[in-house]
Parts: sequence; C-alpha cells; structure tokens
Amino acid sequence: MNIRRKNRLMIALAVLAGLALTITLVLYALRSNIDLFYTPGEILYGKRETHELPTVGQRLRVGGMVMPGSVRRDPDSLKVNFSIYDAEGSVDVTYEGILPDLFREGQGVVVQGELGENNHVQAKEVLAKHDENYTPPEVEKAMQENHRRPIGDDKEKSQ
Repeated sequence: MNIRRKNRLMIALAVLAGLALTITLVLYALRSNIDLFYTPGEILYGKRETHELPTVGQRLRVGGMVMPGSVRRDPDSLKVNFSIYDAEGSVDVTYEGILPDLFREGQGVVVQGELGENNHVQAKEVLAKHDENYTPPEVEKAMQENHRRPIGDDKEKSQ
C-alpha cells in the first residue's frame, strides 16, 4: 500500500472514530433527560412487559388518582404529602410548591420527580387532570356558531 492510500485510510478511520464518539456522547447526554411514565402498580411490581422495576434516584412520571384522605399539608410551608393509587397499589408523594387549582382527592394527577427509598416519589412538578368532557364556555359558543348551517340551506334541501 502506498503512502497516499495509507494517509487517506487513516483520515477516514479518524473521521469514523470521531463520529462514533460524538454519537455516543449525544446519546449519553439525552439519556439523563428521559422521564419514563409509570403507574403506581408498575413502580411496585415492574413494567408489565419486562417486569423491570425503576431504580432509586431515577427520574420518572407517575400517573394515578389522589387517594382520598391522604393529603397532608405542612402548615408552616408549601410542603404537601399525598398518595396516588391505581388498581394494583399506591405510592407516597412529597411535593413542595403551589399545587394546581384542579388538584383534589379522588382526582387524576401526573407527578414528575425522582424515585426515593421505599417507593417514595419526590415530585418536582404536579399536573392535575381535568374531565376530558369539559369545554370552556367560549370554545363551546364558538363551536356552536361555526357549525350552524347557513339560513338558506334548509330551504334548498326541502325543495
């Protein structure tokens, strides 16, 4: 092999190695931003398909219903403790901050945070779900106005 081909081969290998390193570093950085969704039952017993349990310190989202009678507020701060449940179990959640207006016992919520010891979730964000049948009055009025038939349309169909 002559020197010119050898140099080209070395440059090509260096470019491929640099590209592989770049892709590896990007994927590693993105891995820390992934929040996996779990239900309380999946935290306790693992995902249905893989039976994989989340690890302590893992960032995750947990969705379920707020257990009635479980909401405990600290009178000296904005700290709130509550439990969320599904058909398979319940997990405790601690959150410090202002809760959404729709947050209440028996209501669906999604909490985002880190899993701690004893399946306790330290939430950084709480999202309250609302009834999907609810439509704001302004939107409902606009829908009624936009879906009305033109006045002359009824006469044309009767003829």
